[in-house]
Amino acid sequence: MVDLTVVILTKNEEKNLRKCVESFRGIVKRFVIVDSFSSDGTERLCDELNKELQVIDSRLDFYQNKFVDHATQFNWGLNHTSITTEWTMRMDADEELMEDLVEEIEAKLHNINMDINGVILRRRVYFMGRWIKHGGRYPELLLRIFRTGKARCEQKIMDEHLVLLEGQTVDFKNDLIDNNTKDLDWWTNKHNWYSNREVLDHQVTIANDLQDGDLLETGKSSKQAKMKRMVKNKGYYGLPKFYRAHLYFIYRYYIKLGFLDGPEGRIYHFLQAYWYRFLVDAKLYECEKFDKKMIAQGDLKA
Repeated sequence: MVDLTVVILTKNEEKNLRKCVESFRGIVKRFVIVDSFSSDGTERLCDELNKELQVIDSRLDFYQNKFVDHATQFNWGLNHTSITTEWTMRMDADEELMEDLVEEIEAKLHNINMDINGVILRRRVYFMGRWIKHGGRYPELLLRIFRTGKARCEQKIMDEHLVLLEGQTVDFKNDLIDNNTKDLDWWTNKHNWYSNREVLDHQVTIANDLQDGDLLETGKSSKQAKMKRMVKNKGYYGLPKFYRAHLYFIYRYYIKLGFLDGPEGRIYHFLQAYWYRFLVDAKLYECEKFDKKMIAQGDLKA
């Protein structure tokens, strides 16, 4: 058993949560669920999972807190759920660990040098059951495991990352999977919600004259996360509205070989790299034309 607590944020994740928890194959001491008042069977499922985990001397604790944004919700979980294990991990309910990553965590985590406070993991995205391997989407390098008390989630409306408050990081070599099993209608609703948050985040960034790396530079995260933010804010947002979505899709689908991901990849790269980015620009244009500010969104109503 690894001295590890896994924190998972949920809102109507009855379809995804079991496979997330079961992917750890019984190596984790504790799971902490921070729920945004789900209206499906998430709470009932958590009670079932807790009873199953207690048989192997693990447990799952269920908490509820009103959602403001992911960063606030995750940091609330760190502050209010009495985490006492040496290590803490952030997971999304639609993510799961590959078996070789489970073995790597079990074998390595307790032997890490004391100057290492964070672990960078590799994430692969699945869409409609297919691994999106191209288009610059793999591997996504994320700080996900940290010594308890040594990291926080940066307070950002969108595109938030964990950052270490002190110490160094180490890279693990195996993958976790983002594999949401909900349908395309849910996916597009979620990205419409994301687009509102992204517009508000951009407006706040401009209003406060924040620089690309300000939030990430206060602590250590993955170098890839810092580079992506710099390119997005200083590169992408410096291009003309609407045209940049077209250029980004061309880059992802043709230059970065997204077309090799088959029909699922065609749908994913078009919707995520073109439709979503164009929608953000359309909402930015609307706000500028009518001199309005995007309001905070709350949780996803889906």
